Amino acid sequence: MRDEEAAALQRLLLLLVAALLLLAGVVRGQQMPPATVPDELNKLTTDVASFISDEFSFCVAKPTEDWNEAFNYTSDLGFVQNCMRETGGDLAGRLCTPEEVKFYFSSLYDRKGEKNFFLKTNINCNRSSWVQGCEPGWACSVGSESPSQSNIPPRTSKCQACCEGFFCPRGLTCMLPCPLGSYCPRATVNVTTGLCDPYKYQMTPNTTICGGADTWADFGSTEDMFCPAGYYCPTPTKKEPCSRGHYCRLGSTHEEKCIITGSCKEKTENEKIVILGGCLVGLLFVFLLIIYNCSGQFLTIRERRKAKSRENAIQLARQQLKAHEGWKAAKRLARKHEAPLFMGQELSDSAVFSAQSSDEISEVMPSVVVDVSNDEEIVAGKDRPPPKGKHRSTHTQIFKYAYGEIEKEKVRQQENKNLTFTGVLSMVTEQKEITRPLLKVEFKDLTLSLGRRKLLRSINGELRPGRVTAVMGPSGAGKTTFLNAVTGKVAGYKVSGSVLVNGRHDNIRSYKKIIGFVPQDDVVHGNLTVEENLWFSAKCRLSATTAHRNKVLTVERVIDSLDLQGVRSSLVGTVEKRGISGGQRKRVNVGIEMVMEPSLLILDEPTSGLDSSSSQLLLRALRHEALEGVNVCAVVHQPSYTLYNMFDDLILLAKGGLIVYNGPVKSVEDYFSTVGINVPERVNPPDHYIDILEGIVKPESGINAKHLPLNWMIYNGYEVPRDMQDDLKAMGEQRPPHLGSSPSNGSTPHCLPHVRNAFAEERDRLDHHLSKPKDLSSRRTPGVISQYKYYLGRVTKQRLREARLLAVDFLILGLAGICLGTIAKLSDPTFGMPGYIYTIIAVSLLCKIAALRSFSLERLHYLRERESGMSSLAYYLARDTIDHFSTVVKPIVYLSMFYYFNNPRSSIADNYIVLLALVYCVTGIGYTFAICFNPGSAQLCSALIPVVLTLLSTQKNTPSILKNLCYAKWALEGFIIVNAKRYPGVWLITRCGLLYRSGFDIHHYMLCILVLFMYGLFFRIVAFVALILLKKR
Repeated sequence: MRDEEAAALQRLLLLLVAALLLLAGVVRGQQMPPATVPDELNKLTTDVASFISDEFSFCVAKPTEDWNEAFNYTSDLGFVQNCMRETGGDLAGRLCTPEEVKFYFSSLYDRKGEKNFFLKTNINCNRSSWVQGCEPGWACSVGSESPSQSNIPPRTSKCQACCEGFFCPRGLTCMLPCPLGSYCPRATVNVTTGLCDPYKYQMTPNTTICGGADTWADFGSTEDMFCPAGYYCPTPTKKEPCSRGHYCRLGSTHEEKCIITGSCKEKTENEKIVILGGCLVGLLFVFLLIIYNCSGQFLTIRERRKAKSRENAIQLARQQLKAHEGWKAAKRLARKHEAPLFMGQELSDSAVFSAQSSDEISEVMPSVVVDVSNDEEIVAGKDRPPPKGKHRSTHTQIFKYAYGEIEKEKVRQQENKNLTFTGVLSMVTEQKEITRPLLKVEFKDLTLSLGRRKLLRSINGELRPGRVTAVMGPSGAGKTTFLNAVTGKVAGYKVSGSVLVNGRHDNIRSYKKIIGFVPQDDVVHGNLTVEENLWFSAKCRLSATTAHRNKVLTVERVIDSLDLQGVRSSLVGTVEKRGISGGQRKRVNVGIEMVMEPSLLILDEPTSGLDSSSSQLLLRALRHEALEGVNVCAVVHQPSYTLYNMFDDLILLAKGGLIVYNGPVKSVEDYFSTVGINVPERVNPPDHYIDILEGIVKPESGINAKHLPLNWMIYNGYEVPRDMQDDLKAMGEQRPPHLGSSPSNGSTPHCLPHVRNAFAEERDRLDHHLSKPKDLSSRRTPGVISQYKYYLGRVTKQRLREARLLAVDFLILGLAGICLGTIAKLSDPTFGMPGYIYTIIAVSLLCKIAALRSFSLERLHYLRERESGMSSLAYYLARDTIDHFSTVVKPIVYLSMFYYFNNPRSSIADNYIVLLALVYCVTGIGYTFAICFNPGSAQLCSALIPVVLTLLSTQKNTPSILKNLCYAKWALEGFIIVNAKRYPGVWLITRCGLLYRSGFDIHHYMLCILVLFMYGLFFRIVAFVALILLKKR
């Protein structure tokens, strides 16, 4: 490995110095007849440029520009003319031939890559011949003979000190020109050390005076030839101090103007832009402070406007209703106290009232009533012409329509409590037609197993539309499991039996768009308000053809029925930030499913944590849903007697997932009395039954509690499972007499043995889990694009309310830029590589940690929304789109600190592009970690992966294939390339050496950017696929 590196380095140096021969052509052209100069010069230029482009392209971006920056002396050839005068016109005879150049650079390094202190011997400099020209800084002439191009020519006559602007290596007797950016004066003797300054070589007895420069190499080997910092060298022989208001870096050929002129004095080595960085720090601090304190005000202003429109609408609706009630009261009063004198007039008034419909109250108060059509347009009343053109409904008008309907419903419900015969007829004629599709769910012999453990066993029964069913039982009876089985959420379980929807063997997941499932935990977005949570569910899950005013009516009706008016504009709250109360949060959790107008509403412990009044309020809302034809089923724990009687049906489960009772609530006591279980006085029936099932209370009849499920099976003629036959025999004479005796064969009456085909069962199971169910819900919800728009609005609100977290991210990133920019000072020999390595690690770590919040904190919310039929693609794209803001801003925040404290030679725009690609890449990786791992593992990976990949990409012994797979390698290469292009002239050998040792190519800048963006896109695709697959798992 070292041999290959040494050989390559030798070829590198040889190619570099081949360009120096161009100057020889220029000099020789000055001594030759004018007619012969252009052809030789053009041929030499073309050959050198072509050779370099083919063999030396990895560190030369543009051959013509790079060589002009290194060896274009046309602006000032004074040092060449001076050398010609010093040599008596013999400059061409003293320049090195190609063979001497090859000999010099092939002798600099041995086979192991180590630098030699002495050159090999040659025809002019050996043990028997060591002329003055062999000493460092000295050269000789070939004399009158034409120099040979294939061998080192004899060069021992007219030896003298090397000309200024040239360097003469020790062990050779020829001269090579110094590149631009170097300073090659004649050396002077240091009387103290005896060395020839500034080149630090020893003056030998063979020479009486010091010569010129003796070497040109990379900065790490020698810096004697480099133009010193604080000066600029327009030619290799001129050194000018930097003027005020300018700065000159090491190896400069011209002055650079300072951004802040007053900060640069004479001979300034580098611009001190720390002051500018400090100003940016202050501006950043003020900006973050504004975000931290004012982020919530942007949304508050809009909410206030909507609240004002809503209050106006409520007042208008109540005024209309009050006027209507006033006319009705006046009508009743007139009929009650009619006088004979005015009988005719009263009859005429009664006739008028009877002829008018209830909707004609708008004629009495035209200034109050505003009708809104289905397409959200204002419709003119009878007493005024329609407005010209179409006008969109205002918020007040839409809210007025919604609250008008709600107030009418309240009045109608109040009137129905004490109905007369006329009221009954009115209720029948005004009864609202049920528009929701009805779902009747039947389950036959439903068994659910996990391994060898059976969670549910032989469940038979039904859930009917228009009824509220309570599921009760002791802890561990499988109540939540039963709900999951009924709704088809049985991934990973073994299911037998069947679930029928409206009498058909359809997959219930085909109706997921009209099924609402309220989980036991309150999976609600804490950084959204109550109204925003409900509205998002309504917009994404209601039919796309539903008019906006009807959506408003639905949402407002749910808010009113759940008594959430007082907290509708309040944040739900999170663990860190206090919001609404626990009971209100529970009601919001239920409301999210109610606003989508489900046909089947499943609730898992909706009353847990609620007081009695809140529970009754919730049950009244559920009963109102049942009047709309909704099939409601809820798991409840220890309901009060009043709450218990608000249910229509009861499913009572025993431990082991067995049904004890399934039927009307009114019949439950009659059934249990047949088995000798009577409820004592002042005892809540469900509590008594659950205590018996728990074994806390022994039945008076002496029946064993574990035999109650068998009694229910026998009572209804269901098949008894085989593993319960022993219990059936053990029951003996304990069964009630009316049930009769069991058959001698142990089977249940009127039931045949259940025979199944194993192949068909396995086929059905695979089809249930792997096939995508068809949509049978007949509801067309908004498409992906519309849901993407809704998700985008929701995520934007969440980000605005989480702006403080974003401000903290920016602050930490800015502090990291300050620290790394200060610690990792720019080093010219390495082109700032250490600082960029630290940058890659720090930015990767901080951006990945921030990206984890996009998905890991909302996994439960996503699963709930995905199960309800909402688009995963819209969800993912919306969050990624909003995160692009951070992707664009974070590089600016970091570079505004790092760049001005580190001050690299590359422009801030070039650094920004590389850093932007890096942030995009690591954000995609962060998404993958957040989705594939739990939060702890994801954070650990986000911290370790950047360090490991960066170390692998910077180690020499790392295989190139593995390096290319590390995103850190491409980011580092991009940073080094943009810096390397700013090191021309005398830095050429340093640039090429660093790029060669690092394995970088100066032409790969765009490739680095493209690879980083492709990595980011690839990991985003992986994250989305994982989002879908892991959900199914």
